[in-house]
Amino acid sequence: MSTWLITGCSTGLGRAFAEAVLARGHNAVVTARDVAKVKDLADAHPQTALALPLDVTDDEQVTAAVAAAEERFGTVDVLVNNAGYGYRAAVEEGEDASVQQLFDTHVFGTVRTIKAVLPGMRARRSGTIVNLSSIGARISPEGSGYYAAVKAAVEALTLSLRKEVAPLGITAMVVEPGAFRTDFAGRSLTQSAEPIADYAETAGRRRKEHDTVHGTQKGDPARAAAALIEAVESEKPPYMLLLGNDASDLFRAALDSLRSEVDVWEPVSRGTDFDA
Repeated sequence: MSTWLITGCSTGLGRAFAEAVLARGHNAVVTARDVAKVKDLADAHPQTALALPLDVTDDEQVTAAVAAAEERFGTVDVLVNNAGYGYRAAVEEGEDASVQQLFDTHVFGTVRTIKAVLPGMRARRSGTIVNLSSIGARISPEGSGYYAAVKAAVEALTLSLRKEVAPLGITAMVVEPGAFRTDFAGRSLTQSAEPIADYAETAGRRRKEHDTVHGTQKGDPARAAAALIEAVESEKPPYMLLLGNDASDLFRAALDSLRSEVDVWEPVSRGTDFDA
């Protein structure tokens, strides 16, 4: 039995992760900004679930949540940084305050929880840190530049972290989902207040009022949760776990496109060194 601390458990993938972990008999610290939204999970699993309020942008709440988890269960063996939300805007449309909040939640919120659990993991020489990204980090669609940027930052941070903590017996990994049938394209999706007409045919097409995807996504959150647990419990967890057929297809297409462009420009790239 291991103890998982999962952020953003009120809905979507976070709730699916929590439900799957608890169903398998593990301990789970289930968190949400509004703890009432995860109380049912703790009520259904009084011995193995602990519901806590957690806003990952709040240093004190992060510290308190990890302390409460360790007091109740002794350790945090797996941290899943799932809390977050979408933001759509053309780069020029992005409001400063909204963009700063997005980075504080996805990037600095992830850093806060990582720093809070690492002392315990280092002391035990074991643990797993899972950071949720998105296929958006790979394909950067129009209107999702800021969201793609925060997820790309999380991926780069995780790869460095993975190299730093591997000698200490700790694993760090990224999960890159495609479209799953959650509230992400509904309640959890925000956007710029003032669209610019010149972007109507690019970023504008992906604004919420034009989105028809919500509720029809192919991804099954329960199957995503099972895949995550399988990866975490494997002998060699991957650096990146893609979730969904769409994520796998889009990832490969993005790699092929990038490789083709690198090949075209390789003579220019290789012509910038000093002559021997």
